[in-house]
Amino acid sequence: MKNFSFLDFAREVGKHITVNYMMSKDSVKRRLSSESSAGLSFTEFTYQLLQGYDFLHLYESKGCKLQMGGSDQWGNITTGTELIRRTNGGEAFALTCPLITKADGGKFGKTESGNVWLDPKYTSPYKFYQFWLNVSDADASRYIKIFTSIDKEGVDVLTAEHTAAPHLRILQKRLAKEVTIMVHSEEDYNAAVDASNILFGNATSDALKKLDEDTLLAVFEGVPQFEVSKDALSAGVKAVDLLTEFAPVFPSKGEMRKLVQGGGVSVNKEKLTTFDELIHADTLLNNKYLLIQKGKKNYFLIIAK
Repeated sequence: MKNFSFLDFAREVGKHITVNYMMSKDSVKRRLSSESSAGLSFTEFTYQLLQGYDFLHLYESKGCKLQMGGSDQWGNITTGTELIRRTNGGEAFALTCPLITKADGGKFGKTESGNVWLDPKYTSPYKFYQFWLNVSDADASRYIKIFTSIDKEGVDVLTAEHTAAPHLRILQKRLAKEVTIMVHSEEDYNAAVDASNILFGNATSDALKKLDEDTLLAVFEGVPQFEVSKDALSAGVKAVDLLTEFAPVFPSKGEMRKLVQGGGVSVNKEKLTTFDELIHADTLLNNKYLLIQKGKKNYFLIIAK
């Protein structure tokens, strides 16, 4: 449409579709009748003409006779089939499926916040797995029917088990497993589970060392971070100095000493046995990171630069 002027569009396309036809669309009626609506802009009202012309162009240039989309696109697509009929006497078709929404009624799509991509460059397998694992019970019960190939009997069994013990999140775990393996691989699924256990389970230092940098940062996204000099670690730094002076994880050396004695401080998932243990550069994960665990749930990420 880059060389299509507004006047040309009004003359060549607009004349074929009446305002009465456009006003009859359910999407337009809903917007106009809604008490809370701020009205319907000219851009929104004429969008069906733009999408309709797009269908007409594809019909004429590519022989396209079918347009598919979500149910919210029905009005726009049928405007295209009508435009094709009126300008060419041709026949075209619309095929829509129920719009996938979240439990709160919001759309499930790329224009919404918290969306997921199939491409691991945009959504890592770990974050992809976490998305499905963290959906609500209501969403999980619908998504497992839409996005997996589990038969009805299998879904019914999973749903009954989930209802009996919702805290176990059986539906979410099975949904996350099926979709992650389908889109990525079983290896990526297993890696995502291992990564999740690092934060929420009793993972070992070996599991932590297997994480690539992107997954490590994704797992610990949002935890407090401190930067230290890598040169300072080359000669070795006492843990008590590192965690109170270089990176103030603890407000005082006395507090750190007390927690270390109680077995409550870990570096890279390995418990500190003495508060003045030396930390060297070769301890770094991916030659750059130290993961500090204070108590059971408090994590800190030290970045050596």
